[in-house]
Amino acid sequence: VQLVESGGGLVQPGGSRRLSCAASGFTFRTYGMSWVRQVAGKGFEWVSSIDKGSVTPLYVDSVKGRFTASRDNAKNTVYLQMNSLKPEDTAVYYCRVSGTNYWGQGTQVTVSS
Repeated sequence: VQLVESGGGLVQPGGSRRLSCAASGFTFRTYGMSWVRQVAGKGFEWVSSIDKGSVTPLYVDSVKGRFTASRDNAKNTVYLQMNSLKPEDTAVYYCRVSGTNYWGQGTQVTVSS
């Protein structure tokens, strides 16, 4: 199993960023996928999950209305569109195969002016 995140970087408050997670080594379309983040020096926080059918993604309250998870099963890729970013969104973002210990290497998102 391989999960490769991309799309992180430095963005100003109020800006947008789209993260991608390219998956391989398993039957992507049959698994739910999650996004988890870790603020430096703190624990992991679940951000969003999207099931295999892309039906009603779930979000932590702090990102509802700002973040949108989606997936393209033909491309074996899951996305996290992040809008109206805030400094408190600064973290390393990981994708994960839901319910497993398969994680990507993470991508840093820094929200700062």
